[in-house]
Amino acid sequence: MEQRFIVDANAGKLARWLRMMGYDTLFFNGPDDGSMVKLALAQGRTVITRDTEFMKRRAVASGRVRALLVSGDDPAAQMRSAISALSIHRDYKPFTRCLECNAELSSREKSEMNGSVPERVYNLQDQYMQCPTCGRIYWRGTHWAAMNRKLDELSAEERPPAQGVSR
Repeated sequence: MEQRFIVDANAGKLARWLRMMGYDTLFFNGPDDGSMVKLALAQGRTVITRDTEFMKRRAVASGRVRALLVSGDDPAAQMRSAISALSIHRDYKPFTRCLECNAELSSREKSEMNGSVPERVYNLQDQYMQCPTCGRIYWRGTHWAAMNRKLDELSAEERPPAQGVSR
């Protein structure tokens, strides 16, 4: 089963990184942690937070809600912690979710994008993805390449070294 997450507002940038990896990740900015617990239980999501008090909640302490405590303000360090603790580097599908609203992206033909993207982008790019919910359009430009390198770097840091034995 694919892992699904809820990222608390105190670790908000991590939500975008998890979405970038293709994980169904909700950003929770509500005032009531109880609502986040209910949502995690109802949807089978792992909560990721920086809130040490949240980790003391009965549903978390009893194991009914899976939760990960990350520390610090650096999203890359938080990502390393999540990759290591949750083993998410093994099966991710990068750039398949909208970074803004979390919806699954749909492939679009180049001809559909004429007039929807800058002319220079249209002339250079052939592959496009679009969010069916918010309409945001994605393509494999320089920003995509930089994000892909960063994901490779972060996930490679946590992969065990090859042992020379096939499985």
